[in-house]
Amino acid sequence: MKKYTLLVVLFFPITFAFSQTFTHGVGVAIFVTTAKGGNAAVAEGFTYSPRFNFLENEDFSLSVGVPLSVGISGSYSSNYNSSTGSTTDNTLGFMANIPLIVNFNFGAGSTPDNKSRFGFYIGGGAGYHYGKYNVDSTDYYGNGYTYQATIKGFGPAGNVGVRFGVGRGTHNVEARLTYMKAMDDSKANIFGMGALFNF
Repeated sequence: MKKYTLLVVLFFPITFAFSQTFTHGVGVAIFVTTAKGGNAAVAEGFTYSPRFNFLENEDFSLSVGVPLSVGISGSYSSNYNSSTGSTTDNTLGFMANIPLIVNFNFGAGSTPDNKSRFGFYIGGGAGYHYGKYNVDSTDYYGNGYTYQATIKGFGPAGNVGVRFGVGRGTHNVEARLTYMKAMDDSKANIFGMGALFNF
């Protein structure tokens, strides 16, 4: 048993290198939120994505990052009220999506020294989401009305994406898909997609 332990201890540093490589990128994102009893809300915004590689070799890395997105969310609904007729509600509000994600990165963008032209990543963690959405309801007389509800939820989060090397250096562009489940009263499902340029 001691021989196997010694072999692992010796092999591990040779195969991987602990590091604190910092990379970051900027881009745009779209989120679609579906909440319990509510109308789907769409949000558009900007993303800043810093990350640290804490374990890497020449082909792949493990990283921790906070791809922060902020923007404007909107929700549309239509109701019929016997007194006032049909009404529509368009609601705009602030949106923030703040996940903490551990990713496995391979190929392009996995490390600053990786010269590959294609790469991918996949990972998971937890996040916080703040946003607005509309809920349709009826009053005592059966008339429809709409009120605005708020998501303020923590929950599990995950992402997957691809990266393509650009230029002669190690810059790359990436396309990503994200998902988060808010564990507050809204029980919202938050789907996202985005594109970033990584420096």
